[in-house]
Amino acid sequence: MAEKLYHGACFYPELWDEKTIAEDIELMKKTGINVVRIGEFAWSKMEPEEGEIDVSFFKNMITRLYENGIETVLCTPTPTPPIWFSHGHPERMHIDQEGRVMSHGSRQHACTNNAYFREKSALITAELAKEAGRLPGLIAWQLDNEFKCHIAECMCGTCKTLWHDWLRARYGTIEQLNEEWGTHIWSEYYQSFEQIPQPVATPFLHHSSLQTMYRIFSSEKIAEFADEQAEIIRQYSDAPITHNSTLFFSVDNERLFQHLDFASFDTYTPQEKMESYLLNCDVWRGLKKNTPYWVMETSTSYAASLESYANPHANGYLQAEAVAAYALGGQGFCYWLWRQQRSGSEQPHSAVISAWGEPSVGYRNVLQVEEIRKELEPIMLRTKPVQADIAITYSDRARMYHLTEPHNGIHYKDLMTELYNVFVTEGFHRDVLPEGGDLTGYKLLFTPLLPYTSDDYLEKAKAFVEAGGIWIAGPMTGGRTKEHTIHTDRALGKLEQWAGVKTLFTFPMDEKTTAGEAFGKEAPLGLWSAVFEPEGAEAVGTVTKGVTSGKAFLTEYKAGKGKVIMLGSLPRGEEGKELMAQIIRHYASEAGVTVKTDVSPGTIAAPRETEDGQTFWVVVNMDGKGGRVTVPSEGTITFEPYEYKVIEFKKEGVLHES
Repeated sequence: MAEKLYHGACFYPELWDEKTIAEDIELMKKTGINVVRIGEFAWSKMEPEEGEIDVSFFKNMITRLYENGIETVLCTPTPTPPIWFSHGHPERMHIDQEGRVMSHGSRQHACTNNAYFREKSALITAELAKEAGRLPGLIAWQLDNEFKCHIAECMCGTCKTLWHDWLRARYGTIEQLNEEWGTHIWSEYYQSFEQIPQPVATPFLHHSSLQTMYRIFSSEKIAEFADEQAEIIRQYSDAPITHNSTLFFSVDNERLFQHLDFASFDTYTPQEKMESYLLNCDVWRGLKKNTPYWVMETSTSYAASLESYANPHANGYLQAEAVAAYALGGQGFCYWLWRQQRSGSEQPHSAVISAWGEPSVGYRNVLQVEEIRKELEPIMLRTKPVQADIAITYSDRARMYHLTEPHNGIHYKDLMTELYNVFVTEGFHRDVLPEGGDLTGYKLLFTPLLPYTSDDYLEKAKAFVEAGGIWIAGPMTGGRTKEHTIHTDRALGKLEQWAGVKTLFTFPMDEKTTAGEAFGKEAPLGLWSAVFEPEGAEAVGTVTKGVTSGKAFLTEYKAGKGKVIMLGSLPRGEEGKELMAQIIRHYASEAGVTVKTDVSPGTIAAPRETEDGQTFWVVVNMDGKGGRVTVPSEGTITFEPYEYKVIEFKKEGVLHES
């Protein structure tokens, strides 16, 4: 991709006549759209009859767009197999947990593991790559569209066979599986791999190991499909490859992006949940560290389908989204979609241009984004995000454990967002890393809600601590094994042993009757919790009310040059937010965290730097209430609603703001 910032939209020229396409291209140039994404739902246009592939329309479109100064992200069309693939072939379709066979008429209706689907997907992808892979104007590829959107794990016959093969490869013998899962419970002992069911409908709940392993199996299979598609494309094209994912689909994004070139995501977060939008930016930056990510889809004003719609953004919020995306490490900021669809299931969705060719309610905000893109581009291209002092671990595998075992409705992404927002509100710059992320250069590591802490992760965290880092582990970290069973040596396994504590109990604390105190602050405690007896560690937080009064819920243990902090329970409510913030502030100070800013809530600062160490803060108000930031040697700088400023520093102080 060229050294530029991209401002784009999803474009569906196959849905419109020549007059409309010509009008759209002229309007894009006027609006400042410099990249479009095409092709993801166009399999029937490329192959209307089985075996009759013709991608010339899209080749010509890429060339035509390029001649008009617009570059293209080309998609493989695999999320929507044509009717000739689907009709009369239920064995090719996705089957859900209730046994319902998906029909043609939407998207993601085929099982991506089906051999015929893989064969046909390979053929259409190869033809598209051969014909268009080296065209001027083609800057990137997107695989499929939103893997596992609207669906979860498939329960078809193909997946059942692959499931048994996967289990055989993982465990070797059925005896080993039975031992590791503990299947004598409820007479679930298996005599062969072929007897092991998929987690389809059952009178009560399936075994925890079976549920979680099936989720992991499914996520590995969709990643293998992505690998296969990418390998085909690379035979004919050098353009980088991505996929547009999210944080709530049934995928393991760390594994999915392992063999892709850059990360991109789709988000329709409403403006009142700005912290969720920021979490997305940080997660996708962390997935492919030092490689710019893309916001591949967001709405110009509101998201909608035939059945629902969201409220429009306030004027100015879209520009704040764009500033945050670019400043936090994004290269592309794109909308779904360019022209409002005149048919289908998403007709009401906001767009740049209405179906009848007039500016939409969000159009003037799109124009603002283009002005901002041009203003930011010079400084963004000569800087990169500063590595944070703080790393937060975010894990899709942890999410799978919580889906299996949600306790009283725990939602992993929402709870992670709540914890993440403490760092945002306190003005800490932070990196969000996958489990396999490199911890080099960080000072404080936060690992919440990670039920299974692998040996690899533990060794990496131990090395981090022994070298001088501070590691906050918990809440709900370490209490489950790799097979989603409970440890039988200690409640939290190796983590507990290394942290200098003995876990006395794990149980659900009732925040209405339970409280704890640490660092002079008291707050209700809740969530699935652990209480500790120090065995070399020091108790720094104590339960003050409830069935375990007097026991520790927060401990610290010196190891090497650093410390392990065990957080056994989650402070709740407004008092809990303040206690959590106090815990973070305390250990950030102790760890020597310096990459932070004094910003008011609702305003964020993204630090960036040049190769020679020149530092900039990109500061933007996102809540629409205005804000302020305190700058060393300059005092307080105020912001109007949704306003942004770039503040440049030199060693002696502020150089200037713009």
